[in-house]
Amino acid sequence: MSIPKVSIRQIKAARALLGWSQEDLAAAAGVSIPTIKRLEACDGALGGRADTGTKILDALHTGGVEFLGENGGGQGVRLRKAAH
Repeated sequence: MSIPKVSIRQIKAARALLGWSQEDLAAAAGVSIPTIKRLEACDGALGGRADTGTKILDALHTGGVEFLGENGGGQGVRLRKAAH
């Protein structure tokens, strides 16, 4: 089962924006390091169990990342603006 509209490339880009290793993401999401490694070894849509994908996306969102959907310019990620 795939988590719609979020790609593995977006996950990797989100980690890079946050300066997180695979280990950091695993800890933040409450999933195992081998799970992160296995998911990131693939390309395409974020796969795996839906609850695992939700944990990963929630952790990255809590870290400050926004996922950008396909809007004619392509999928992407960005850091949220800090609230002032």
